[in-house]
Amino acid sequence: MTEKSTPTRRQFVAGAAATAGLAAAGGFVPARVAIAGAAPVKIGILLPYSGTYAKLGEAITNALKLRIEQAGGKLGGRAIEYLAIDSEMSVPKAPTNTNKLIKKEKVDFLVGPVHSGIAQAMAKIVGPRETPIMIVPNAGSNLVTGSLCAPNIFRTSFTNWQPAYPCGKVMADDGHKTCVTIAWKYTAGRQMMDAGTDNFEKHGGKVVQDIQVSFPKVEFQAQLSEIASIKPDAVFAFFAGGGAVKFVKDYAAAGLKDKIPLYGPGFLTEGVSKAQGAAAEGIRTTLHYAANLDNAANGAFRAAYQKAFGKTADVFAVQGYDTGSLLIQAMDAVGGDTGATRDLIAAMEGATIADSPRGAWTMSKAHNPIQDIYLRQVKDSVNEVLGVAAKALQDPATGCKMA
Repeated sequence: MTEKSTPTRRQFVAGAAATAGLAAAGGFVPARVAIAGAAPVKIGILLPYSGTYAKLGEAITNALKLRIEQAGGKLGGRAIEYLAIDSEMSVPKAPTNTNKLIKKEKVDFLVGPVHSGIAQAMAKIVGPRETPIMIVPNAGSNLVTGSLCAPNIFRTSFTNWQPAYPCGKVMADDGHKTCVTIAWKYTAGRQMMDAGTDNFEKHGGKVVQDIQVSFPKVEFQAQLSEIASIKPDAVFAFFAGGGAVKFVKDYAAAGLKDKIPLYGPGFLTEGVSKAQGAAAEGIRTTLHYAANLDNAANGAFRAAYQKAFGKTADVFAVQGYDTGSLLIQAMDAVGGDTGATRDLIAAMEGATIADSPRGAWTMSKAHNPIQDIYLRQVKDSVNEVLGVAAKALQDPATGCKMA
């Protein structure tokens, strides 16, 4: 580590012991109690609040705050100060925004981002430091818990490999022999297409064309014409948010929906299936969450989210919610002492998020969720579970020296 901006728990305990006599004699309040009673925990948030992915940033933030409010609105007995910055989905701005939260605002925890490229830029800044602890509530960059992994970087969402890899086998199991892949040309799109392709070809399939669309372009006519001319057995696609709505509608309008089945990582229909309408019906996807998962935590979460925000919860909200759960567990474990960095990390490493709406999950050695990936199909605008596509799936964490 190149920087040590906070004391270790051992240093803190030694200091507390040295002042114990003063506390007994003169009513001196020990440091930990004083911190817990007065200083707010600073949570820096770097998420999109404008543009294509604004709804994702909003859902993550809403659910993070909801979970903490359900636990009394404090972390380890301390009040919370949220410091949010709009990432604008800008990789060039990521270093400036990250450093502002770390160096100027001196946040205790850094939550973000959505964009994989931004996540990589943040990890390069945070990883060499001892603090703050960074929690990724969405961005799936394989590198963040791979070659860029670090003791103080955690994820509560997925790697790009996780939701995409099982779908390759699903397509093969459905009898498809050829496939065209199509995605935005950026980190997430590339990594997801590679993962799906790998598993499809392992099970006898062949990707006959890989189509890349400039991000955040949402004009697909040329690409859809190319797909129609190739006539593959299936199409494997990654788009999300407004781009997913446009692609799925255009796919149906081009007359491809009933001719060439459409598959993808769950983001293709997650949170947007109602906006996609009839065009989304029947699309199969794989993801670590589905609206109709039959567990008590999911039902309670969805009801609470709807009541609080007047909106339907989706996987992005789940990831924000579980970020809150991870923070609660870790801060309870250290009694609110944000200076106990090593113990905070140990608590997060050993965490089991038993009450997650997605189903219980644990943390891998590379600090990524070990979780079930579900096979879903859109029915009446709802992503309904058909089964488990991969049980307790763990990302391979290629390049991570902690794994």
